Amino acid sequence: MSLADSDRELVVSELDREPTRAEAALFENLWSEHCAYRSSRPLLSAFDSEGEQVVVGPGDDAAVVALPGEEGEDATYITMGIESHNHPSYVDPFDGAATGVGGIVRDTLSMGAYPIALADSLYFGEFDDDHSKYLFEGVVEGISHYGNCIGVPTVAGSVDFHPDYEGNPLVNVACVGLTNEDRLVTAEAQEPGNKLVLVGNATGRDGLGGASFASEDLAEDAETEDRPAVQVGDPYAEKLLIEANEALVDEGLIESARDLGAAGLGGASSEMVAKADLGARIELERVHQREPNMNALEILLAESQERMCYEVEPENVERVREIAERFDLGCSVIGEVTDGNYTCTFEGETVVDVDAYFLGEGAPMNDLGSEDPEPPATDLPDVDLAEAFDAVVASPNTASKRWVYRQYDHEVGARTSVGPGDDAAIIAVREAEQGLALSSGAAPNWTAVAPYKGARAIALENATNVAAKGATPLAAVDCLNGGNPEKPDVYGGFEGIVDGLAEMCETLSAPVVGGNVSLYNDSVAGPIPPTPTLALVGAKEGYDAPPLSAAPEGELVLVGDLGLADDVRLGGSEYLAQFGGSDRFPELPDDPAALIETLAAVADDDATLAVHDVSHGGLAVSLAEMVTDDAGLEVSLPGDDPAGELFHEQPGRALIQTESVEAVREAFDGVAPVVELGAATDDGTLSVDLGDRTIETDAAEIRERRATIERGLE
Repeated sequence: MSLADSDRELVVSELDREPTRAEAALFENLWSEHCAYRSSRPLLSAFDSEGEQVVVGPGDDAAVVALPGEEGEDATYITMGIESHNHPSYVDPFDGAATGVGGIVRDTLSMGAYPIALADSLYFGEFDDDHSKYLFEGVVEGISHYGNCIGVPTVAGSVDFHPDYEGNPLVNVACVGLTNEDRLVTAEAQEPGNKLVLVGNATGRDGLGGASFASEDLAEDAETEDRPAVQVGDPYAEKLLIEANEALVDEGLIESARDLGAAGLGGASSEMVAKADLGARIELERVHQREPNMNALEILLAESQERMCYEVEPENVERVREIAERFDLGCSVIGEVTDGNYTCTFEGETVVDVDAYFLGEGAPMNDLGSEDPEPPATDLPDVDLAEAFDAVVASPNTASKRWVYRQYDHEVGARTSVGPGDDAAIIAVREAEQGLALSSGAAPNWTAVAPYKGARAIALENATNVAAKGATPLAAVDCLNGGNPEKPDVYGGFEGIVDGLAEMCETLSAPVVGGNVSLYNDSVAGPIPPTPTLALVGAKEGYDAPPLSAAPEGELVLVGDLGLADDVRLGGSEYLAQFGGSDRFPELPDDPAALIETLAAVADDDATLAVHDVSHGGLAVSLAEMVTDDAGLEVSLPGDDPAGELFHEQPGRALIQTESVEAVREAFDGVAPVVELGAATDDGTLSVDLGDRTIETDAAEIRERRATIERGLE
């Protein structure tokens, strides 16, 4: 590890001396892109993070949001957080992904919340590539192992394959927790004289320099050379830590808390006191260790997992120790909060003595140039429609993800009302008698073509997913993934996804209450597409929702543009990804907020039999996904551009199966077009009349086509 020359000059000027070895390493990690957001922070003010429902916004380990109608001391709060574990998951897919789950769960614990749901959004190179499959299988195994062992259900997420992730996959994990006003804890230290107590696993040498490693491009030899920077998880210890944290919060023993993640103990403890403009005095040799002869720098910066730093009043320390011992967890009183500098000693020698605020906030921001991407020309392929239908429905991007989510325990906790495989999951928050809908994902094909418009579309797509379950948007967290920001075209694309996501979330009244930035996702294969993962929650009364699958009777309508005549745009579509060509990205609805509100209301109407959003793969994939052995669909497309009608991917559209087409028309009057497509049948067949030809298939054939991932991994 080495501190950049310009940063060292700034540190020397502030300290009026050369930094110690431990100080230099601490500054390097806490001033890294991963921790300090040096390239992205100037852009993040674009996000609207405020609202009546927002209790704790950005800047803490997780955000806290009140559910609608919940007020006063008995109000039910949810926590939301998201993080990336991209570089570690390339180097060691199992442990990299597993510790990503562990980290975001501990972020939830540090707010005094109990984790109730996970969502994972995963991005890999082309599915046919053997290395991509190796990473894919390892990441899914790591997530399922850790999540299943700790008893937190993985209920939502996404999987995308794109050639530009080959040298740098992305693993983004979100967590939702449950708390209330009495249990709420933050990461801001409260009072000088309070003790700092480390609870959890012993500290080893794993994960050293993880924050700085995450702030660099991946080199060709990263899989071997950077393995020591990857943490190793122990989900059984995490499960004990979850229950111990619950006991500590129940008894009111915690004044503030921070998960030990990036930059380890140094990061967690310094950030706690910096938030309150306080200091700390830490004796590093007091940290319980699992390896012999660890030095000060290793103890300070190791990112060993399953550890929490708590601020505890002196009279409560013994009780904290008793609870830790009850759950077979290590417990060390490592120091105390002060009103001076942040200091660390090791065997009587002072190794760190700096102002905590300067350590956390002193990093200079980068002033980077940017270039706007060129809009694509229109160059459309001429493809047989039946061939195109089969290819798009069978694409790994639109095919069934059952192979992934069947490995996750999505029922544990007995709160999952709608599980993975639907447009959005629904978690039963019985404490408030409300359902919490959760959708998470991005769309690299969209943002690769049009970063700004594609990011707006991603926000609308996630909102459409929760509205299809009868919920209205409540809040969101984002994980903004980009390549090397020092490249103007890459930084221009990153600016585009920030502005697009921020604008649409504000339009939808979904404040972005927290998030994560991951840059330098660049390798010898080149930069990743700008990838703005959004995890969005919506709320509704009760826990029931209309299914995605069709019923054997009822009329079928499309809400939104079918793509007639000159309106169709195929840019960013799976159709073009399969067959080549280029086009502009589709325009979005004029009033997306009204559309989402109306769709949520119609989804909850008694006359509604099924609802399914239309997006990735277009109408072709959405129709195919609705068909079951017991219910088919007989559809006619009225336009003269069947390729556009079937495959364009404008978001903000939905298929609604209803007993009253007139009621749907009336609800969407002045909001969005309503196009009658046909009716349900009871024979399990999908028939699409294109005027001069008909595409016909059945549920069994569709299942076989959509089993691409299972076949590819056999």
